[in-house]
Amino acid sequence: MENCARGCAPGVRFCQKLNRLKTLDDDVMATSLKRCLSTVDLALLGVGGMVGSGLYVLTGTVAKDTAGPSVVLSFLIAGIASLMAALCYAEFGARVPKTGSAYMFTYLSMGEIWAFLIGWNVILEYMIGGAAVARAWSGYLDSIFNHAIQNFTETHIMRWDVPFIAHYPDLLAAGILLVATLFISFGVRVSSLLNHIFSVVSMVVIVFILIFGFILADPINWSMKEGGFAPFGLSGVLAGTATCFYAFVGFDVIAASSEEAKNPQKAVPIATAISLALATTAYILVSTVLTLMVPWHTLDPNSALSDAFFRRGYSWAGFIVAVGSICAMNTVLLSNLFSLPRIVYAMAEDGLFFSVFSRVNPVTKVPVIAIMVFGSLMALLALIFDLEALVQFLSIGTLLAYTFVAASIIVLRFQPEKSSSKQSSTSSSNPNPEPSPTASDVQTMAQESGELKEYESFSDKLQLVEMQKKTKERRAPGQLKAYWEPHLGRVLGDCEPGEVVAFSVLALLVSAVSLCAVLVFGNNQLQLPVWSISLLVVVFGLAFLLSIGLIWVHEQQPSTKTFQVPLVPLIPGASILLNIFLMLKLSALTWVRFSVWLVVGLLVYFGYGIWHSKEGLREPQQRDVAARYVVLPSGSLVETVQAVQPDAQSETTPGHTPAPTSEDQQGKR
Repeated sequence: MENCARGCAPGVRFCQKLNRLKTLDDDVMATSLKRCLSTVDLALLGVGGMVGSGLYVLTGTVAKDTAGPSVVLSFLIAGIASLMAALCYAEFGARVPKTGSAYMFTYLSMGEIWAFLIGWNVILEYMIGGAAVARAWSGYLDSIFNHAIQNFTETHIMRWDVPFIAHYPDLLAAGILLVATLFISFGVRVSSLLNHIFSVVSMVVIVFILIFGFILADPINWSMKEGGFAPFGLSGVLAGTATCFYAFVGFDVIAASSEEAKNPQKAVPIATAISLALATTAYILVSTVLTLMVPWHTLDPNSALSDAFFRRGYSWAGFIVAVGSICAMNTVLLSNLFSLPRIVYAMAEDGLFFSVFSRVNPVTKVPVIAIMVFGSLMALLALIFDLEALVQFLSIGTLLAYTFVAASIIVLRFQPEKSSSKQSSTSSSNPNPEPSPTASDVQTMAQESGELKEYESFSDKLQLVEMQKKTKERRAPGQLKAYWEPHLGRVLGDCEPGEVVAFSVLALLVSAVSLCAVLVFGNNQLQLPVWSISLLVVVFGLAFLLSIGLIWVHEQQPSTKTFQVPLVPLIPGASILLNIFLMLKLSALTWVRFSVWLVVGLLVYFGYGIWHSKEGLREPQQRDVAARYVVLPSGSLVETVQAVQPDAQSETTPGHTPAPTSEDQQGKR
């Protein structure tokens, strides 16, 4: 057994490295960045991140190819799912005002390897988001000039006929990204000012679209003559919802900017609620106007709104819409370029990514190297890939980040308070430790319990301590609630605090994946009979609800002054279920690309991150400890605690017991 334990020790230590949690400093407001953003700044950042190409381009793309006029429902469902995720982001952003967004939240509650993978996917999310917006920006400007830019590029520069990439290099999209990267590197105040200007122009244009668009609306465009309201059925609505998530990616920029907010505890939740409400309302109303102005099957995917006004005979309105769309896309570009280097900075600051990206310019107080490098990579993506491929790839990373953040909320809420390590580190230096019960105390407690007994043996004393602990115990986070103790105490009472919750979160994720897989693939790909699908849905659905129930019967952490998600674990659980369902609705090719990106991320982590992690460097060089009781000739009981040395150093003469040291004498009871 001893040899087996020694053989497993390296594997155990390796797993501990993968799952170590981030330790925050005592002052969470301390930062090398500049805290200068107000609630209005954060709200406009969120609105600017969400209301962009999703409003001016994605509405037409999803309406024509995926959902028809029912794109309205797709945006509504996507908005509801995003609201549940946004609540989780808002709690984390207010509670932990550090840059890093989903990466930081996962690092605090789930573990290092999961945090790195989420951060790695968030990096891809922002890079693809910025590239897609730049591509849409270029397409809109090109449509104003009757596609003259595209024709010139294909005729005089280059045309590609390669699968999975664009037909021609979009030099305009790459150029605008490089210019925006330059402005972002000037500092947060310059970025915020530009975002304010573009956001105000965009919102004015949106109001114009709604007023003039409803005047031109024709209800016949939703009639059966044009295919009806939902020509692609419920599956089209849900497939459109998965793609529409691209529209709501931007709200996490608020949480990512919490380290630069003046008062993040209040500003982050308020800004998140305002920005998401405005964006969802704008998407629903604009998609309604668009599909009522012209038949959905005649929309131009590249410039749906401006083309609709052109076709209704109001070319001047089309130019106004084009100007507003360009301004809105500029805000999304700024939002992505603002958030991306801060995620990279957070990972590099923790040692999980290359340290060069953690350098902050002393003048502008921004990570300039990270901005320049990843802005250039974003421009390269915009140069090569087309909009559709980018948007499909983007949704899966966003949904995965939402899923992990929701799971992290549950884990963190029921996580035991980390006070044991601090107490153990200070116990040796505490000049007045709490005294142990004296003999008179023991006798008094025995009398109170109704039996007069002298506790002389060591086992009796342990039983007394356990009895005293149970009578005076206060329910800590992660423990079973007192109400459920008589019913579930025999089954769950002996588990460590938080252990059942952690297992239940894992079971919740597995049951959610299984349930959604049956719903998505059971009828077509798996070709299961109806009774089999119904049975599996009931089984996995009950497992999901049982996991929620097991989490709910445990104590949460006490309420804090910062914002907290209501109805935990119900809302995070519903968010997890919906996000997983939407992920499984995406194409198989998207999953293949995503898997390749994950493999590259694992190579980076195991090649660099795991060896340079600051949490790993912060861990003390712990040695295995052995405890034993030694009976001295005097008859007293002494507990000795000593480090287990390697075999070569611990060889002693058989039958020889080393004399207790002065440290051993301190273990007398």
